Amino acid sequence: MPRSLPIAGRRLQNQRITHTSRGDAVDLVAWLGAVQAQEYPLARWGLGLRMRSPVRDRSIARAVDEGRILRTHVLRPTWHFLAPADIRWMLALTGPRVQRAMASICRRRELSPALCVRAAQLFERALGADRSLTRSELGRALADDGVEATGVRLALLTMYAELEAVICSGPYRGRQLTYALLDARVPAAPPRPRDEALAELTTRYFTSHGPATIRDFVWWSGVTTPDARRGLEMTRARREDIDGRTYWTLATSRTAPPPGGVHLLPIYDEYLVAYRDREAVPLLADGTRRHFPNPLVVDGHVVGTWRPVAAPHSIAVEVTLAKSLSAPARQGLENAAQRYAAFLEAPVAVKIVNARRASR
Repeated sequence: MPRSLPIAGRRLQNQRITHTSRGDAVDLVAWLGAVQAQEYPLARWGLGLRMRSPVRDRSIARAVDEGRILRTHVLRPTWHFLAPADIRWMLALTGPRVQRAMASICRRRELSPALCVRAAQLFERALGADRSLTRSELGRALADDGVEATGVRLALLTMYAELEAVICSGPYRGRQLTYALLDARVPAAPPRPRDEALAELTTRYFTSHGPATIRDFVWWSGVTTPDARRGLEMTRARREDIDGRTYWTLATSRTAPPPGGVHLLPIYDEYLVAYRDREAVPLLADGTRRHFPNPLVVDGHVVGTWRPVAAPHSIAVEVTLAKSLSAPARQGLENAAQRYAAFLEAPVAVKIVNARRASR
């Protein structure tokens, strides 16, 4: 067995994919620290597949609508799920670096720092104490005050306001996201000392995502390499040298069973997207290192892709394979699809679209 496989098995365990979470979705998000969540419906499944008790898609959507889970920009310039208790200290730690990373994009879109500040103030005024507005409604509030911003410009302005802890996700209106004031959704909290926040973020990542490298943590968190080293020092993370590369972990166990099972992971799942160094991330059959949309993972390896296709009264899981499946893996795929069906509360059928390449 390649030495990287035990790393894959431990990551599957620590990320609660093979050893699912006993708590609720809020507990799971807090355990992972932050969960990348661009594709909102599939991101909800990324939480559901990690939970031991039967959970339904509508219950996670309700948690987001009620503000028990927030979906906002943090760590990197992308969407994440966060627990409300974590958003203020995490934004204070990582937000300034994300803003600096976004500065050149804002300049290209002719969004000056003064204009970004003005837009955040206008958003705050438009939302009031308890309103929620869609992005287009916020755009109209800007237009009423002489600021024209649509499309990417408007998205960048809302992202700026999120990173400045002015706004965050509000309840969805159908399929449309809304924004609300952060102060209206999250109680005030005293600021954390920077070292305390850095140690906490380091602990969350290396406990839930380890074993991982310093480069992995820098990529995931957005902190600098010196800060990453400082975090490891403060938390006394354990070092492991495997295949010429140094990994770190804070998980309680250094051992895990070999990676097993079949998993229908969503696009941008933490199992793949949370790491920069790819040697320990299982390869596809063709030897390439790629993040396919909605990866199909068997025994820790990405062996293909899948996508849900809605029909009037059911959903088809269309699977494209990069390698053939054994009979046990075929059964595991059926079992994973049934978990997805229970999550969606809809009949789900598996359809392998390149069956000639699959074993019988």
